[in-house]
Amino acid sequence: MDAIDDFVAHVLGTGFDDLPSEAIKAAKTYTLDSFGVGLSGGAGPWVDELIQLSGQWGQGDDARVWGHGLRLPAPAAALCNAYQIHNAEFDCVHEGAVVHSMTVLLGAAMAVAEKQNRNGSGISGRDLILAAVLGVDVACHISVAVTTGLKFFRPGTAGALAAVTAVAKLRDFDAETLRNAYSIAYGQICGTMQAHTEGSMLLGMQVGFNARNAVTACDMAAAGLQGPRNILEGPFGYFRLIEDGYDRDVLLGSLGRTWRITELSHKPFPSGRATHGIVDGCLGLQRQHGFGADEVAGIVAQVPPLIHHLVGRPIEDFMNINSARLCAAYVTAHALRHEGIGVDAYDDGNLRHPDSQDLARRIQINIDDNPDPNALVPVSMTITLKNGAEHIVTVQDVYGSPANPMSYEAHLEKFRKNCAAAPRFVGVERAEALINQVESLENLDDVTRLVDLMMPKDT
Repeated sequence: MDAIDDFVAHVLGTGFDDLPSEAIKAAKTYTLDSFGVGLSGGAGPWVDELIQLSGQWGQGDDARVWGHGLRLPAPAAALCNAYQIHNAEFDCVHEGAVVHSMTVLLGAAMAVAEKQNRNGSGISGRDLILAAVLGVDVACHISVAVTTGLKFFRPGTAGALAAVTAVAKLRDFDAETLRNAYSIAYGQICGTMQAHTEGSMLLGMQVGFNARNAVTACDMAAAGLQGPRNILEGPFGYFRLIEDGYDRDVLLGSLGRTWRITELSHKPFPSGRATHGIVDGCLGLQRQHGFGADEVAGIVAQVPPLIHHLVGRPIEDFMNINSARLCAAYVTAHALRHEGIGVDAYDDGNLRHPDSQDLARRIQINIDDNPDPNALVPVSMTITLKNGAEHIVTVQDVYGSPANPMSYEAHLEKFRKNCAAAPRFVGVERAEALINQVESLENLDDVTRLVDLMMPKDT
């Protein structure tokens, strides 16, 4: 039996009352976080172009683009909103899985919820929480079982399966329809690591593609279309084609007992998560010893192979935004000069600032001997000052992870700043109302009210 059948049984056999309180709390935390980064990401590169093109690819007014207000067909809205969530590299992540598991999921689920509402079938907050928990569970159980490194863009590929799970649960699919939805989505799964390697704007688009594809896959399955059965473990299934190896005991051993949503990490900085351990460690040394960025002679970071692959790229004179967010040397230099990283770190003036450029060129990112191809920790930094002093730190639990979490106040501060960075003014009142609605999400009868609060104040 293919493992997809185990996931179908898990999804259909789990109800809201089966969820532990920690999973419900995490679902609300990362739903709010994703809404905030989705609003902020709406001001990023290529959003306007994508929205305009999406309006040319079909007619329909199923769902709205967050922070903009334009109505689009549900697949197109899912595409745009998922892209916005990932657009600023600010979305939550499961570090062990290397998956931004709420991104594709929420882009698709909220679009479908709006469409369902317009068709007279409302989606409650309890429905959304359950769909999110199960979607993260499927994507992350699959991904933590992988024993080889990334070749496809896992946030997109595994994210598609998370989104299918969530949408299917919202639409109350039976086992056969859910199995077909997974199968049809598998036929559309996309996203390679080449976009990451080159720092291309297509990187974030790949999560949007998979959100769109998940919505259409569920529509096709609901209409009775069928697909192959063994999509995970077949000879050309996910684990042999998209990944290169897996551990079946890890894949299924804790299903229904370990709730992966409780293992998600916040991203305190709008940069690739693989940069965060380096930034976190260097900022900690700066706070501890009180030196300024202009006192730093050089920095050497020893990192696992995956970190080097993801963010070890050298600084360039004219980096584009996407590449800069994935350049540990640049974001670390900027962070030391500004005591952190804001969404403005990628403005032309900051990207090309000679002091940041100079310091970034004195930061070395070296590969350590970590044998785990998916490891993001530990990372070790040695900062040498111009006066000869050396300061060393090793980071195992990166800020924002479950072992070193952001405080509740920091979580809300991040959300409020992201709302303020939306392309059109949402307003403080709507932002605060959104906080209150999500905090009591299990009591909300219609989640489209959440989208109402993400609309520009002048609409």
